[in-house]
Amino acid sequence: MEHERIIHILEYLRRNTDETRTVSIKQIQSHLDRNYNMQSVSPLTIRRDIERLTTMGYPITIKRGAHNTYLYQMETEGFTFNEIRFLVDSVSINKYLSVDQKQHLIKKFERLCSESDVRKLISRIQTNDLTPPGLNLLENLEQIHLIIANRQKIDFEYGKQEKDGIKYYYKKRNMIPCQVVFFEDRFYLKCIHAETKEPRTYRIDRMKQIQPGETVSEMPKLPKPKGAILDIFDPKYYETVTLRIKSFLTGEMKEKFGLYLHIIPGETTSEETVIRVTVGISDSFFRWLMRYGSYVELISPESLRKQFQEQLQEVAALYQKKEEESK
Repeated sequence: MEHERIIHILEYLRRNTDETRTVSIKQIQSHLDRNYNMQSVSPLTIRRDIERLTTMGYPITIKRGAHNTYLYQMETEGFTFNEIRFLVDSVSINKYLSVDQKQHLIKKFERLCSESDVRKLISRIQTNDLTPPGLNLLENLEQIHLIIANRQKIDFEYGKQEKDGIKYYYKKRNMIPCQVVFFEDRFYLKCIHAETKEPRTYRIDRMKQIQPGETVSEMPKLPKPKGAILDIFDPKYYETVTLRIKSFLTGEMKEKFGLYLHIIPGETTSEETVIRVTVGISDSFFRWLMRYGSYVELISPESLRKQFQEQLQEVAALYQKKEEESK
């Protein structure tokens, strides 16, 4: 009974006090009576319990109130409310967690808050995304992190999107998992093939039946990027390209390419900016260029410019053909 009472007092202080709010002995007595049927707890007993909690290291302070009453409060411990709110919002917008999983996690965060702060968490960020059926992202991540920590190979079935839905396939992959990466709202697993030493990337939400393999003596290192990357998958090669962009896009390009970007002052005007950037070249690079239309022009190298021009001609021919067929 004594241990239970101390736990109840600690929980009450944690949920109902902070830097600005205090409680009295009478309020603690009322709480124990109303919620745990402890009617005969004396003020002296409660004070002694609080002294024990303070001795154990809990940050409880005492203030003198009106009429010589003593007021108790527990200082903020662990996460601040804004930090908890950020974590709750992050869980709320995650489209790979089911509604039940989100509610379970948020309830745990609520236990770290006072009663008044819990009410502030009600207005959460909402999304319209539908969670894929049968997906347990948390379980997949837990298994993968454990396998990486134990320095083991990984084995799994992998799903591919086909006309009638996702189909899962199994084959002996002989992969060493190295790193979990979050990229554009998805979790990916970066691996190195144990024999070829080539990097591989897998979507974690497409993995199931994850199993650990044999232990490896030394964990391989992923290749460091030699330029900006526009896709989670490794580029075919890296190239320094020159782009002529509309000046209002300069800030956006700086955010995108960071230290890999250099502005060429001599060729820049008030309306246009010429930049040079080292970037990974793959199909994603050309798709990225197409997104900006006439606002971004690929100037060099000439070989890439020609490839891009051919792709644009194919797109133009496709629309021209459709237009002619409709006449």
